Amino acid sequence: MSMALVQQLAAQAVEAVAQGQNLQDVLAALRAKHPDLTAQENGALQDIAYGCQRYLGSLKFMLGKMLTRPISDSGLESRLLAALYQLHYTRNAPHAVVNEAVEGIAKIGRGQYRSFANAVLRRFLRERETLAAACKHHLEAKHNLPQWWVAYLQNHYPKHWHNITTALQSHPPMTLRINRRLSNAEDYVRRLAEAGIAAQAAAEYAVTLTEAVPVAKLPGFSDGMVSVQDLGAQKAAELLNVRDGERVLDACAAPGGKTGHLLEWADCEVTALDIDEGRLKRVESNVVRLGMDDRVRLRCADAQDLAAWYDGRMFDAVLADVPCTASGVARRNPDIKWLRRPQDAAKTARQQETLLDALWQTLKPGGRMLLATCSIFDEENGRQLQKFLNRHADAQALESHVLLPNKSQDGFYYALIQKQ
Repeated sequence: MSMALVQQLAAQAVEAVAQGQNLQDVLAALRAKHPDLTAQENGALQDIAYGCQRYLGSLKFMLGKMLTRPISDSGLESRLLAALYQLHYTRNAPHAVVNEAVEGIAKIGRGQYRSFANAVLRRFLRERETLAAACKHHLEAKHNLPQWWVAYLQNHYPKHWHNITTALQSHPPMTLRINRRLSNAEDYVRRLAEAGIAAQAAAEYAVTLTEAVPVAKLPGFSDGMVSVQDLGAQKAAELLNVRDGERVLDACAAPGGKTGHLLEWADCEVTALDIDEGRLKRVESNVVRLGMDDRVRLRCADAQDLAAWYDGRMFDAVLADVPCTASGVARRNPDIKWLRRPQDAAKTARQQETLLDALWQTLKPGGRMLLATCSIFDEENGRQLQKFLNRHADAQALESHVLLPNKSQDGFYYALIQKQ
């Protein structure tokens, strides 16, 4: 494996996110430019790029403690952060990490940073434990979250905020949804054991793996027996509880995990809607793998532009999985922690209002709509529900749930609303 190339690309990813770009998009572009990367190199690139975002608060703090003034060259800073991640959070040989990082940094400018980089990284190796201990006394470094985010959690979840910040720093579990038409958790755990994969039941139709594996290794995956889906995300189909013969709208359906779950739940007819044609193809591939594409109508359109897709036939149930800050799934997408701003939740909440009002028009009297977000910010959740109820006299909230991130699941919000 070329550690030098991996460090270089990971540093480019760190720099791009610092400039406001989405990490998944950045990595996809880097891989497209470097199609010859080996599986090992791709894995290492993913680990460093994601790891730097997961622990960015502590990495920047420890780097800052070793400097007399801020680094003005963003490329240099990103290289150092990538190397510090490797030295502190991986089992890479320290001398190899330092040597490759210093040689790579020597190519920046006219080589004027070589001795500086060498001094910083070797100092880190000497003072690592002292620097790590100092992180515990610095809010952003300890929780690896922006200070405004920690303050928000302290204010809104005074009893749970510390558990939330701990969860958001952890690696997410790989949880599977078992197709209830084909098996259950107990039986599938046995099948996994026969395949040499350790797992345990998380619910009647959910299984959590001890360690993540490629989906190709999962028994029955290609036959639709099992899908990868967070335990909290599986709550959506349970709450909406679609029934045989119902017409169901899955608005903002991509990538299709919840669409598939609805189809497994009952013999319903689903219209899966998404504004992005490329993402809609992922919905299609998901339902084809499940063998249920004959019961899905795929439409590429803006859900709030009813004239573009709605034929006037009302739905029995609507899954309104609305766009949000994705604050509840930040451990899966750790760049979210640093890309979001304090005003973003209020901004997305205003966009959600228009969408929810449009979707409400497509729901039959007596029907139900599930407001769903992968956020833990109240502006997009409980406050959004209350505003919706205030605007619609024919709306009644049947139940609402905040699922906080923990070792078993990501963070979600659900509100089941009935049309009177």
